[in-house]
Amino acid sequence: MISEGTIIARATGAGSSAISLFRLSGDEAIEIVSRCFQPKSKKKLMDQKCHTVHLGTLHRDGTSIDEVLVSIFKAPHSYTGENVVEISCHGSNYIQEEILRVFIEQGAKHAQAGEFTLRAFLNKKMDLSQAEAVADLIVSESKAAHDLALNQMRGGYRQEITLLRQKLLDFASLITLELDFADEEVSFADRTELKKLLQEIKSKIKSLLDSFQYGSVIKNGVPVAIVGKPNAGKSSLLNVLLNEERAIVSDIPGTTRDTIEDTLTLSGIEFRFIDTAGLRNTTDKIEALGVAKTKEKVDNAKVIIYLFDPNDTSLPEIKIAINELERDGLIIILVENKIDLIEGNGFSPLVQSLNDSNNEIPYDALCRISTFEFDTLEKLKKILLEKVNSISTKGDIVVSNARHFEALQNALNTILNINAGLDSELTVDLLSVDINEALEFLGEISGEITNDELLGNIFSKFCIGK
Repeated sequence: MISEGTIIARATGAGSSAISLFRLSGDEAIEIVSRCFQPKSKKKLMDQKCHTVHLGTLHRDGTSIDEVLVSIFKAPHSYTGENVVEISCHGSNYIQEEILRVFIEQGAKHAQAGEFTLRAFLNKKMDLSQAEAVADLIVSESKAAHDLALNQMRGGYRQEITLLRQKLLDFASLITLELDFADEEVSFADRTELKKLLQEIKSKIKSLLDSFQYGSVIKNGVPVAIVGKPNAGKSSLLNVLLNEERAIVSDIPGTTRDTIEDTLTLSGIEFRFIDTAGLRNTTDKIEALGVAKTKEKVDNAKVIIYLFDPNDTSLPEIKIAINELERDGLIIILVENKIDLIEGNGFSPLVQSLNDSNNEIPYDALCRISTFEFDTLEKLKKILLEKVNSISTKGDIVVSNARHFEALQNALNTILNINAGLDSELTVDLLSVDINEALEFLGEISGEITNDELLGNIFSKFCIGK
């Protein structure tokens, strides 16, 4: 999956632009560029120091292509650990195509998706979790997602996992040693110390697993489904939150026939709002499809905003709908809309019901709004932020990668098996199998345990040039 030799790729987006950047990596990167580059200084590119920038002209068969800046990074002091050259040129499509053409003619090969970062991983410039964070950083669309990816790229929880794995590896070595002296019944590994270590590893893994709920929504955005009966004002709420006419608003029930989605960033956290079709029984086939789509979106939502009209008196029906929405990990915010239509400071029948300790309606927060009153909408945004932040765990270490979560879950199950084996006084050879399995699961996170299929799956999702 990795090509030999020197690779080249455009590191900036396709299409014309003011400036474009190309990147080469490989043993012959500097030599290949030097054949086509005439520096203003007249000094040989091969003789220049690492981390230097040089102005000059790129040419092909004696014909100038462009005046460029060439940056040199010599192995091992580069992103990939190999010789790397970056070329800044003018961004016309013609110039870019000519630059690719001339270097391909000189022996460079087109880079595969993620091949620069793959080479960095193989040359031990970063571990696998850091490499994955590079991809997350590239696609991050909010401050929270950016900070999460940057922290992971800088090491994240790698050091803690590596330390725990090393301690377990030390015990595995002692267990293996006991196998060599099985006939003499010699014990090298202290079972009490092993139990302490297992407890330490179990505690750390559980903490990391608990953080995934928060890390996942920060990385991918918080899916918020706006649900309720027809004409509750769902589309109006979406429009005022986004500050644009994103959804059609009408007093005719069933106007929204399909889900409408858009994003809004609040205090660095991205929320993905989904306006849904009104929840009700209908004989209209098209509206029924919209209701079915709504239920699908609700199943994938992290937050539900259940919107209701203060004049709606069908309390049993609303209670049934809200109870049907409830599931573990779901945040339900009840929102009474159109409070500007309520005379005085009165409350709707449903809000009055919520004050009854026997209301039997599961919800996490209540907010009363009018889409015409700015202050009430700000209160709703504040509640959204508070509820999402409430699921965060203490500390700076957060798991956001589904692959890491799966590996940690597998490692935890194996640790529990080892612990049970110690309690049952399993033989050394059986304990050894479980310990080695736990080591493999932990090693998968950092890339100490890898295979071509795993690497291919991860790096194929990268963009070309990274």
